[in-house]
Amino acid sequence: MYKLIELNSGVCSANGFFADGISAGLKADNAKDMAFIYSDKECDIASVFTTNKMTAAPIRHFRNKGDFKTNFVLINSKNANAMTGDAGIKDIDEILETLPSQVLNPLMSSTGVIGVRLPKEKIIKGAKLFDLSKKEPKSASEAIMTTDSFSKTKAYKVELEDGSRFSIGAMAKGAGMINPAMATMLCFITTDADVDAKEMQEILDSVTETTFNAASVDGDTSTNDTVMLLSNKSSKVYHREAFKEALHKIMLFLAREMVRDGEGATKLVTYKITGAKSDAEAQTVAKALSNSLLVKTALYGEDPNWGRIASTVGASGVEADESTLSISFNNLCVYERGTLYFDAAMEQKASEVMKLESFTIFCDLGLGEGKFTSFGCDLGYEYVKINADYRT
Repeated sequence: MYKLIELNSGVCSANGFFADGISAGLKADNAKDMAFIYSDKECDIASVFTTNKMTAAPIRHFRNKGDFKTNFVLINSKNANAMTGDAGIKDIDEILETLPSQVLNPLMSSTGVIGVRLPKEKIIKGAKLFDLSKKEPKSASEAIMTTDSFSKTKAYKVELEDGSRFSIGAMAKGAGMINPAMATMLCFITTDADVDAKEMQEILDSVTETTFNAASVDGDTSTNDTVMLLSNKSSKVYHREAFKEALHKIMLFLAREMVRDGEGATKLVTYKITGAKSDAEAQTVAKALSNSLLVKTALYGEDPNWGRIASTVGASGVEADESTLSISFNNLCVYERGTLYFDAAMEQKASEVMKLESFTIFCDLGLGEGKFTSFGCDLGYEYVKINADYRT
């Protein structure tokens, strides 16, 4: 019916999209710190933003615009433009007013330190270095990084049975301040699929729940979390099922990459919850496990302390009982419905699982059909070091 073909061109995969990153002097050592995404046609927009009540100025600026289309997004790192009041919004307007005439209803997105006004002069000067004819998706993805250790991109071409096609590409940043409440992260997705804003929004909301909303590094929710989906419709082709599948694959990959790149993280751990009374209760358990500091530190120490798993399940507030609960590390069952298999030999085997860079912890509550999968990482000394001197 259709096939997905992976591309390596990120946000420039869809027809008519351009992107690049430059250095405006916001970061030290001439590192890239500003990026743009430009479309040669105006785009419909779908978006999901942070649940933090202290919403950053770029998000407030976006919401103040009401219904609109755009063909340009300016992104800066190093400064979040959060907790800057109305002055922060005014700064955005002053910056966007300096952009060239082919830019229509431009947007701005920011990430970095909270509570500091934007260095407007540097950003305005930096924006003049943008070449809107460039297709440099890797450069753009590098420019939006903060504590990320690597850039994150993914793209697919969707080819339908009749040979028609459209593409979806994305870039994201995030390594710390990641919480499964819209998951600090920014994600920009571009497509030439002929899909309208309403349908895009429905699909984006749905996919976010099992991707970015299932990711956790440290349990903190940023002021700036943003997922933005732009469609310029230039392919004149659309297939809902194929679009949703491609979008889900892209967002799931990026969510897992954020967790894998968690500040100081050494492990990517999947929490697969089944047997809950409902999907909502399974989600509550999965998020409790991915956020638990006791679980995270056990992961870092490569200690198969299954009791911390059980305790977190019981403390999550959902219906649970030790007589129906089962816990496994990969395919190694350590506890099953009241029976404990965790002897010295089993502990040694479980310890070997814990040494892996990626593994799954299964929890079957044994009470119903509810299920949910979340993603988390360990928490160690490096996380403390990174965040103890983040501003300096």
